[in-house]
Amino acid sequence: MPLTDKLNHIDYNWYLVRTKPGHEKELCSIIECCKSETKNILEAYCPTHTTVNVYHGGNERRMPLFDGYVFVLATQKALADFIRDKYPNASIRYNRKQAKEDKATPCTIPEVQMKAFMDFNENYADKVVVLERPYADYAKNPNEHNIPNEIVRVLDGPLAGCEGYVCRFRRKRGLVFEVQGVMPGSHLTVYYPNIYELHVVRLHNAEGDRLSIGTEKDRAADLLVGVLQACGCGKRTLSMLHYIIEHLAANLSLTSLCLDLLKQNHKALSHRLAEMTNEEAGQLLNLARYEHDNNGYVRKAYSKLIIRPFLTPTSGIDMEGKGEITFKHDEFTEIIRRVDISEEIYYPSKKKSAKVAETYYAHIGLVENHDSKEYTLFANWDYFLGEYFLTSGKANEQLVKGTVKHVVCATQGACESSTINGKLKQDEKEKLIESFRNYSPTLYKTLTDESSPVKAISGFKIGDNCLNVFAIKSKPKERATATDTLIHTCISICTEINTTNHLALWRRYLQTVWLHK
Repeated sequence: MPLTDKLNHIDYNWYLVRTKPGHEKELCSIIECCKSETKNILEAYCPTHTTVNVYHGGNERRMPLFDGYVFVLATQKALADFIRDKYPNASIRYNRKQAKEDKATPCTIPEVQMKAFMDFNENYADKVVVLERPYADYAKNPNEHNIPNEIVRVLDGPLAGCEGYVCRFRRKRGLVFEVQGVMPGSHLTVYYPNIYELHVVRLHNAEGDRLSIGTEKDRAADLLVGVLQACGCGKRTLSMLHYIIEHLAANLSLTSLCLDLLKQNHKALSHRLAEMTNEEAGQLLNLARYEHDNNGYVRKAYSKLIIRPFLTPTSGIDMEGKGEITFKHDEFTEIIRRVDISEEIYYPSKKKSAKVAETYYAHIGLVENHDSKEYTLFANWDYFLGEYFLTSGKANEQLVKGTVKHVVCATQGACESSTINGKLKQDEKEKLIESFRNYSPTLYKTLTDESSPVKAISGFKIGDNCLNVFAIKSKPKERATATDTLIHTCISICTEINTTNHLALWRRYLQTVWLHK
């Protein structure tokens, strides 16, 4: 017959014990001395840092956080007896009753939370700043037109698993996250000032990600390009793109546009646009509104079309249930392959994250060299690689191959005895360089390893046009394997740059390669 614990005689829990402020160590000391004679009290924990920096009204000051609290691992009966007999100035903290008929229950902390709290308190409590505003207030940056702040997860150390926003205070980028308060259900919003000291991974914000916002207009244009190509517009695709968006900018009506296209004998295109989903139509209309407010934007932004970006959310051409199709252009053949990319998605309103597989379409061009009887397969990384090819010399070497650099940092505490007139002593420490080697190893290998089958090529000739591409050569029999290698390499580069909190500039350039949903 299983034992029950109606009187809390046998279950061990972490209890929150209230004592007079400043007497925490005294209580812990008495508990330690009496443990051998008082059975069923296993451990007492006194937080090493009971004050924190609090940011309020633009000022930062020290304030008490866990003043007057001790955490005790024991059975409730043993702890209650100890307090009654040995230390009557203390008391067990009870949860607040939600209703009059509820029975009062002692405040207990699960072991997992307690372990995380002890790690945090001993390693980070003296480094964080408690913020006055609720955690949700830091979801967007008011200084950047309320663009959502990036969300990251800490991968290791005492803060492992913490998820929060990357925010800037006093020119420092730090991590804003929540920690469990003293009472169950209560939370504190805290700020860790230097995010570069933490090993983090970037999460995709399901309710408004910077990458998704940055590709909004490009996704609309690409959607229309795919539709136009599928309807047989061929070399007229770009001019038709300009015409349709300008038509909608002047008259924001898809019905009117479809009727106009019918009159011009574009029957297939008219029917395809009429069958658009509400989401697809909304994308086109938003682009048209932007064109209306910024006359000439579409012609300037989309003045060149050879092959669509490497990763797009729509195929354009009807895949007919297949995983891969080919589409013939004048100068090359386009391979369109469905790919599923798994991402860590964060839902700020729910404060939950999940791993989700999203469907994208990889676009690979294929050019046949009749002289050598070889194929060259390529992916459009035109703007991204164009910016990379502008780097040179030592700057390029550091960007690609950099490992660590020695930086001068101001330290206090241990060096305080050797300071002069209260000034901070300067010391050196190593800091990881924001390089491809450190944060995008696949890109680093592709650019530096001579044995890499995938190469970055500047000004790759496609008919009369040139494009900066990642490319791979293959024999006809090896075409499928080469296609797999090129797609896998490019996706790895995309995900590495997208998930790191570093390489922010190159993540912005990545928006032209991966039209993220």
